[in-house]
This record gives sequence, C-alpha cells and structure tokens, in this order.
Amino acid sequence: MQIIKTPAVEQPNTMTLLAEVSRALNHEEDINTVLRRVLSIMSEHMEMMRGMITILNRDTDEIVINESFGLTEEEQARGRYKPGEGIIGQVVKTGKHIVVPRIDEEPLFLNRTGSRNRIKSDHLSFACVPVTSGNEVIGTLSADRSTLVEEKENGKTLQEREDESIDELVNILSIIASMISQAVRLKQLAQEESGNRQNTAYGQTGEAFSYYRDDSHFSEEEYATAKRPANIIGNSKAMLSVFRMIDKISPTNATALILGESGVGKELVASAIHYKSHRSDKPFIKFNCAALPESIVESELFGHEKGSFTGATATRQGRFELADGGTIFLDEIGELSLPIQAKLLRILQEKEFERVGGSKTLKTDIRVIAATNRDLEEEIKKERFREDLYYRLNIFPITVPALRERKSDILLLADYFVDKYNTVNFKGVRRISTRAIDMLMRYHWPGNVRELENCIERAVILSEDNVIHGYHLPPTLQTAESSGTPATGSLQQRLDAIEHDMIIEALKRTKGNMSKASRQLGLSERVMGLRVKKFSIDFRKYRP
Repeated sequence: MQIIKTPAVEQPNTMTLLAEVSRALNHEEDINTVLRRVLSIMSEHMEMMRGMITILNRDTDEIVINESFGLTEEEQARGRYKPGEGIIGQVVKTGKHIVVPRIDEEPLFLNRTGSRNRIKSDHLSFACVPVTSGNEVIGTLSADRSTLVEEKENGKTLQEREDESIDELVNILSIIASMISQAVRLKQLAQEESGNRQNTAYGQTGEAFSYYRDDSHFSEEEYATAKRPANIIGNSKAMLSVFRMIDKISPTNATALILGESGVGKELVASAIHYKSHRSDKPFIKFNCAALPESIVESELFGHEKGSFTGATATRQGRFELADGGTIFLDEIGELSLPIQAKLLRILQEKEFERVGGSKTLKTDIRVIAATNRDLEEEIKKERFREDLYYRLNIFPITVPALRERKSDILLLADYFVDKYNTVNFKGVRRISTRAIDMLMRYHWPGNVRELENCIERAVILSEDNVIHGYHLPPTLQTAESSGTPATGSLQQRLDAIEHDMIIEALKRTKGNMSKASRQLGLSERVMGLRVKKFSIDFRKYRP
C-alpha cells in the first residue's frame, strides 16, 4: 500500500475554502445539514468527485458513512467497515492519514459502496484523514479526485507537482476534519444513544448542535474555558485569547486598559467586561475623551457647582458620579490633558474627587476601563502622558487584534452586518458572491471592523439581485491585489471577466440549469451555449 502520493491537481483558494466551512459551522443548526454543506463546499473548491464523512459507532465497533457527496442513498448505505478493514478502517485504527494515488492499483481499496463502478477508476486518487476528539479517532473525512492534469504549470514536471501537492491536500483535509470534529462527536453520541439509527431525533432537532456552538462541549485545551461574549462576533484564535482575558478580569474590580487600532471594537470588549461582572446591574457610563474640548472635558467627568463658570446655572453631576457603583469606560484616554490626567490618577488611587468650582470631597465606587489606539509608552517619552497614570491603568492590558490578524472572522462579521442592514434598509440580500468573498479576504482593512461594517452596509444598499457582488464593494477594495484581477489588460479582457462572473453567478442561482440562467441574463439559449463554450464553463458542476 502506498501512502506518500496524492494527485497533482490545482489547489483551491485555501483561505476562501476554510472561511466558507467556518461560516457553515456557525450558521447551520442541524448537524446533518452542516456536514452535508461542508462536503458541498469542498466539492466546489477542491474539484472533489466524491467525499465521505464516516463515524465510528463504539457500541457496535462499526464505521458507517454518515454524510456523503457524489454517492446515492443505496451506495451510502453499503458503506460500512470495521476498524482495520480497508483504507477507512486503517485510518480509524492507526489515526494516520492515507493517500492513494491510483485506487485501481490499491488492494486495500474495497470499493464497498460500489460507486466507482459507475465511472473509470484508473485515474482516480483517494485521500482519507482521521477525525479526532482529543486523542480518540471518532471518524474519517475522505475525498477522491481525478489525477489527470496537464504537465505545463510553471514548467514543472508532473512528479514535481505531485510532490508539492501532497502536503497541502492533507493539510486542508486535516484542518477541515478538525473544524467538524465537534459536530461529528455529537453525531457519534446521538447514534450510540439511539441504537445506531441514522438521522436520530437528537441530530435533527438542532438542539445538540446549538449546544456545540455554545462552546460548552469544547475541551479546556482548545478553549481554556473561554466563552464568546454575546456582543462580540468571532471564533478565531486571536479572539479566543481576548475572550479568555475578559473571563479572567470580569469577576474582579481591577482597572483594565484596552489597546488596539481604531475600529477593532474596544468599546465592545469594555461592555463585555462590565456585563460579565458583579456590577452588571449598575450603570455603564461611556465617555470619549477626544470628543469634547479640554475646557468641557473636566466638567463632563467631574461635574460642576452652580456659578463655577459662565453658563453654570445649576449644579451638575459628572460622569464619575453617575457611574457610582458601576463602570466608567474612558475611550481614547491618550487624548486627556496632563492636568485632567492628574485628577484621574487621584480617583484611581483614592476613589475621591471634587466637582469643578467645589470644595467638598466626593467619594465614588467605580471601576475604570480605559482604551486607546496610541502607544502610551511613546507618549510618556514625549511627556504627553503621565507615567504614574500609565502604570496605574496598565494593571490588566487587553490587546484587541486588528481585523487583518483574524481573517477567519471576516465572513462571520460580514454575514452579521448583512442581516443587520437587511433589516434596517428593508433589503433581502441572501448571499455574498465568490468574487466578493475573495476581495473581502484579501483586503488589509486599515479601518478594521468599522470599515468592514460600512462596506457591507453600502453593498447591501447597492445590491439589486439579493447578492453582494464584487462591484458593490467600495473602490478601496477594487485593486488588482484585492480583487484578484490583473493590473493591466485590454477593455475586452476586462469585459470578458465581468461576463464570465455573471454567467457563473447565474448558473449558481439556477443550480446549473442553462435555460433558466439564459433567461435571467436576457440571452437566448444558443447565445448562452456559445458563451459557456467560449469561457470553458462546465455548467454540470453547479447541479446538485
């Protein structure tokens, strides 16, 4: 048996593939629907002819095909194996992946489903990776593809292309197997509890998968008990680290300093800390230190006495008094003047202050959370920020990652904003096109989540066919690098690219129905056929 080769096929856009899988895992409730959707996404991006997700039933010691792509119901039902039996059984038994370059030459390939009898198998390869939960193998993820390729890419030989593709193929399958492992575990438990019956009520209700999405079924090694706050979207490793920090500081009274670029969501982190704390039923007062002139900031924070300055016609409570017992969030604290910084330091140390124009010392029980996008250590060197205040604030710093550092969250955020602005603007956008997804994933997002939200709001408003296309996104994303288009080219080349994308989108909407697609585009079936032939589009790949 060979386990060192894989077909030399063109690799998919890995980031887009994994992002779509992540989105499916986060937006589907039913486990079976999730696993089917994952296989469908793989087929689209990886040119996969058939794919299977098998699950080991520990009670019967049998491996069964739970979901598949490219198999009939009868073929899927025949797919049953024992650990150690055939390639799938070997993967379950050893916990190691196996890649077979030619299944017709592999004696361990059983073809128990009989699906390979329908087509020639002399140019098919097969890759199978384990699905694990902790150290336990609970199933497998496998795919087969054609090995027929043209030997001309970058002047490389077929052998060189095969050698380069093996690691990437196995890595992609292994990553997806890891992503679906919790759903597979829940399906395994459901099958065992129901006597190994397919499509159990437990799996169909969506209740079990909601539990999985709530993170309470994840291991401590993976999530270190961190739970996503309800007001923050994201499940990337960078954000999980932030969630862990929120969980650690929330039960305490410690001062927190939230750092990060403008637009990353520092206010949301402050809000999550407050509403997870024992002060959650008390006021949460927010104040932007850069929003008002210096002469007004002091009065806003500390309050003032009647007659203390021109226009002070009545005594007024400041933000620190209003926040008594709760939390005050000071955004852009690096903008405060040095005199006000001195007063703030006193509140942090002594929990007391005086109103502007007053002599009475007031006590306050508050928690201070500050945020800034400035480098405060650099500000200290320039004598624009007090060093003692910095060390008093910097007890528990939390750095919120930039959006470009958590790209796996981009589509989750985009979907959230689509839903939000559908409601606000009475629109019905249902999906984002592949080209638009590529542009969103390649852009560097200097404005972070705030910029992404503005882009999606604009795109939702511009969409006329309930789909967000690349041309709906702002000009800042319409660069050669972000859109994947060549920097040079004739007008005809650019028009052909647009026409190609429109035909692909129409075929996706109509599930490969040429007649319907031609009517949607306002073309005759003959012209549609000529266009499909011109661009070498295989309309059959878009059929269910």
